[in-house]
Amino acid sequence: MSDRATPETPTVACPTCKKPTEWSTKNPYRPFCSERCKLIDLGEWASEGHKIPGQPVFDDVMSEDLDPSKTRH
Repeated sequence: MSDRATPETPTVACPTCKKPTEWSTKNPYRPFCSERCKLIDLGEWASEGHKIPGQPVFDDVMSEDLDPSKTRH
């Protein structure tokens, strides 16, 4: 992969290692430079090393409306 960006193949920094990598269909791991960096990032999300800031949002399964102790009879 080239370190220089061109109009046809722009270069971005790999989110994991910051190495310049081409953003093209030739790179199946984009935006990552390699499978290794992609898996490292996946592991960070899985272990909650990466988090999206804000209040937790609960889905319907966690809703009080579905709490068995509060069910209307």
